[in-house]
Amino acid sequence: MHSWTFDDMPDLSGTTAVVTGANSGIGAVTALVLARSGARTILACRDPERGARALQAVRRAAPGSDTRLVGLDLADLSSVAEAAGHIAKETDGSLDLLVNNAGVMALPLLRTADGFEMQFGTNHLGHFALTHHLLPLLGTGGMSRVVTVSSLAHRIGRIDFGNLDAARGYDKWRAYAQSKLANLLFTAELQRRADEAGRPVLALAAHPGLSATELGQAGPRLAGRTWAAKLERATRVYTQPASAGALPTLYAATLPTALGGSYYGPRLLGGTRGAPGPARMSARAQDMDTARTLWDESARLTGTPADAI
Repeated sequence: MHSWTFDDMPDLSGTTAVVTGANSGIGAVTALVLARSGARTILACRDPERGARALQAVRRAAPGSDTRLVGLDLADLSSVAEAAGHIAKETDGSLDLLVNNAGVMALPLLRTADGFEMQFGTNHLGHFALTHHLLPLLGTGGMSRVVTVSSLAHRIGRIDFGNLDAARGYDKWRAYAQSKLANLLFTAELQRRADEAGRPVLALAAHPGLSATELGQAGPRLAGRTWAAKLERATRVYTQPASAGALPTLYAATLPTALGGSYYGPRLLGGTRGAPGPARMSARAQDMDTARTLWDESARLTGTPADAI
């Protein structure tokens, strides 16, 4: 059986893609491969300096590509709205692919600019709001895709509607798992609503598996445990590189036979480590009642219309 690789990427000339968190790790690889494949690629990054360096790196590695940079802080809803406005101008009113990739993991209890628990606010609510703001651009030039990056950790996640703001206690790993479960429930409900409205939008999700990125260092660093950050860096020798971790995202973004609501991840295929294919979702990730409730609550929290699609 054929193992899907970057060489299987289709020609994306004439398409436009946005990748959040494109300044490092899986996001940077995703943006580079999309640019190399011909897509006009917009890197949406929080840190201006790191974003500028990432943009230059993509332009060097993919000379002649149409790559652009937009500032985006998912932990600030005003920044999300502003970024969406800039993206609308850069895309000429049509967006073919939105990759909701950026995220934080296992942080000490922190708050977003709008007062949300940082992991839920960044990983889920920020991307929920960004997608809503960009809905008018999706599907205008044919079938568009929204690929949201989740995690294996979603399997231990629960949506605690009574404690989304962590006011009644906080556990960093439970909060992370909840945010990654929210990514999958968002994907399912977005697809249900797109189908119901007859919108040409495919909502899909992916997870990278255990990949060597900077994601795991932020939590220990913010908690003042530099030894833990160093230990996390040392464990990278046992994980796959970010290039392999990006494969499921790109697979979901371009697979011609992908069905809305699908979830992809790395798997062993013919002995090839990290080859992408269908991934297993927990039963909670397939609970459509929870997905609808989460959508409505997320719309209320972010001030976006619940019936936007």
